[in-house]
Amino acid sequence: MRTPTLGPAERDAALTRMAERELDVLVVGGGVVGAGTALDAATRGLATALVEARDWAAGTSSRSSKLIHGGLRYLEMLDFALVREALKERGLLLERLAPHLVRPVPFLYPLQHLGWERLYAGTGVALYDAMSVSSGHGRGLPVHRHLTRKRALRVAPCLRKDALVGALQYYDAQMDDARFVTTLVRTAASYGADVANRARVVGFLREGERVVGARVRDLEQGGEFEVRARQVVNATGVWTDDTQAMIGERGQFHVRASKGIHLVVPKDRIHSTTGLILRTEKSVLFVIPWGRHWIVGTTDTDWDLDKAHPAASSADIDYLLDHVNAVLAVPLTREDVEGVYAGLRPLLAGESDATSKLSREHTVAHPAPGLVVVAGGKYTTYRVMAKDAVDEAVHGLDRRVADCCTEEVPLAGAEGYRALWNTRARLAQSSGLHVARIEHLLGRYGSLTEEILELIAAEPALAEPLTGADDYLRAEVVYAASHEGARHLDDVLTRRTRISIETFDRGTRCAREAAELMAPVLGWDRDRVERETEHYEKRVEAERESQRQPDDLTADAARLGAPDIQSV
Repeated sequence: MRTPTLGPAERDAALTRMAERELDVLVVGGGVVGAGTALDAATRGLATALVEARDWAAGTSSRSSKLIHGGLRYLEMLDFALVREALKERGLLLERLAPHLVRPVPFLYPLQHLGWERLYAGTGVALYDAMSVSSGHGRGLPVHRHLTRKRALRVAPCLRKDALVGALQYYDAQMDDARFVTTLVRTAASYGADVANRARVVGFLREGERVVGARVRDLEQGGEFEVRARQVVNATGVWTDDTQAMIGERGQFHVRASKGIHLVVPKDRIHSTTGLILRTEKSVLFVIPWGRHWIVGTTDTDWDLDKAHPAASSADIDYLLDHVNAVLAVPLTREDVEGVYAGLRPLLAGESDATSKLSREHTVAHPAPGLVVVAGGKYTTYRVMAKDAVDEAVHGLDRRVADCCTEEVPLAGAEGYRALWNTRARLAQSSGLHVARIEHLLGRYGSLTEEILELIAAEPALAEPLTGADDYLRAEVVYAASHEGARHLDDVLTRRTRISIETFDRGTRCAREAAELMAPVLGWDRDRVERETEHYEKRVEAERESQRQPDDLTADAARLGAPDIQSV
């Protein structure tokens, strides 16, 4: 099955089809849960559409810690069911569903107390591994090991000698969260779902008490139209309450937003062959390997300001630096920070006032006939959330519908990935690219790498790296616009690539070049290239200014100084 492209023409055609027929399921929200729901519904044979107000994964789903994990710390809370479920999903993703996008990552847990802590923590990690294996999908990861202080410092020389008396090392997994969502969307489209980003739901259609569809505004071409559906699924994450308010229904639960920020620093600033997991007074702190960089995070604080662009304040950055520097032999400084990003977790309110203790479980509800709401949960368990949401929607279809089969459906690029990886040297030779470039592409696109190589074969200049962001090829920018639904420069530099957080200039050096590469695909003239470039530069400056502010209120005000770009 050839994976469909998500270019401008395909988007317009999808919107037209949505307006011309009654759907079985309309999914609102293009994050990981919404995209997963669209895939689940489409693979059950349901007429399905997915709309997103901004870009795919523009909210929470591109701003996570980028981990696929069981949630080791939830064992301490005795939440065995949540951990067992997440470990099964981790194994499925690693082994079957997305081996090209999800890969193992080691973590070192420094021990600070002799005797009891090794027994306590070691028991927890041993149980974690045992639950992983018992899920039937955990045999691909190495098991944990106990390290003396000397051996721990050998694998993580960055640590202060007085910061540990020994350590445990265990494995979890990681992925590029935004790329994962884009791949989910393309997979859903390949099974017949009509998908469109920059298509905002501005109201719901009602017949009496029943919800029968939505009014959708096309933010690219202008105009509004109706999309009729027998069931509508609200998968809008931290916007759940706002979406519910359109029909005057808050539902049976309330979703609160918790802000988590992350810092990105160059690989050479922390000398280690393993990631780190550290305890803080509130939660845990991760130092995560990320290509030629490290991701340091995260915070966990209540947020009730702008949801579209949560801002990291100077206090947030200092908090992370202070905590990571407590164990580093060579402390990090502000000058070491390449990138900063902030995201919001959708937490189900009601259990506690402290956001770190709010529920990470998910909930599915049917607050009105024809409307299903899914909220909460963890990135790792998106597939389970999607299954539960579609199961609930099926109850309202009054006909027999096939059971969920996404446990057996590899994502786009997974099929043939391992064979291509094994022949990467031959791919390098035939394409003229270095084998390291081929490995980079395979780790981002899997077997869809062949589509990138076709672009390069047709236009060899696309094999050159972007100026000032040489981890990425010019072809990847073109491909983002022609195949992956990127509609604006920000979509490419922030989500299709990670240039906005992986370079000290945050992408401003290559912004114009990237816009010029997108222009022929999207039909931009010179004025539009200038406008996209200028908007991106203003966005970067607004983010920098927000990160100089002392608190959330002033940081939020500074970040809102650069509004979203609009096509119409």
